[in-house]
Amino acid sequence: MSQPIQPVELAQPQKGKKLLDQYHDALRLKQYSWRTEETYTLWVRSYILFHNKRHPKDMGVPEIRAFITHLVAEKKVSASTQSQALSSILFLYRHVLHLPLDETSLAEFRPQKTKSIPIVLSKDEVKSVIANMTGIYKIIAQVMYGGGLRVMEAMRLRVKDIDFANHQVIVRDGKGGNDRSTTLPDSVVEALQTHLRQVKIIHEKDLAKGFGSVYMPFALERKYPNASKEWIWQYVFPATTLFKETETGIIRRHHLHETAVQKAVKEAAHLAKIDKHVTPHTFRHSFATHLLQNGYDIRTIQELLGHKDVKTTMIYTHVIQRGGLAVRSPLDN
Repeated sequence: MSQPIQPVELAQPQKGKKLLDQYHDALRLKQYSWRTEETYTLWVRSYILFHNKRHPKDMGVPEIRAFITHLVAEKKVSASTQSQALSSILFLYRHVLHLPLDETSLAEFRPQKTKSIPIVLSKDEVKSVIANMTGIYKIIAQVMYGGGLRVMEAMRLRVKDIDFANHQVIVRDGKGGNDRSTTLPDSVVEALQTHLRQVKIIHEKDLAKGFGSVYMPFALERKYPNASKEWIWQYVFPATTLFKETETGIIRRHHLHETAVQKAVKEAAHLAKIDKHVTPHTFRHSFATHLLQNGYDIRTIQELLGHKDVKTTMIYTHVIQRGGLAVRSPLDN
């Protein structure tokens, strides 16, 4: 039996390339997401600036400890942010500089994940928030709540990912790099179809002006040179304006920015007088909780959410329990 192909490592730092460029290359080699790449790079840059631009090869565990301590003591970062900053720096030493570190001495800087119960809206509260939204943002909220999508999963949807015939949405390259299918609510089909007809008109106008291409993942643009202008590859929720890519200089229409959705959800929750911290992710939490309340099994919900471990999905069982651990308060007796 043939052996699986092993990923190729960069044997030594590449000569002639700046350190952060090498860092970007290493992250891409490991198939990290664009967002993680940007965040990790910011942390490494902050680490270098904190130590007055000393080269990381001339630093080690003491300097890492000092930087993380600064983040916790002075910047008051959360446990997850602390862990992310440490991971980004360790990646630099492991995969770019190839310098061994005594990582056991940094174990104390890797905080244990705290258990938190997600904020969930009732079904009536969800309806109230969505009722206070209009236009494209209302459709986005319906798709997120109706299928349990993360906000960036909704933003990155392409026309080909909406399967009206089978009433499903295909989420491509979700968290963890996996694809999955989830539900497309019947109640949003008509509005979504009308929306897509309008998007197609915009796309056709872009084509007529010599534009109309969209970003293609995983170097598919080289494999299929004309696919970037095809209708099926266009974003379901495109941006209102065109932009020029820094790397290529190509003028494209990207997807809507997630901050616009976050703002729309926050405003709708305020109008609905919901006294909870409501974000786009609250729709995902509510989706899972309401499915549990409707009697769907935890494994089905796990698949719809795209969780690798059912333990992650199990958090929603705590939400649906009445009060703390379903205990009746003695005040009510």
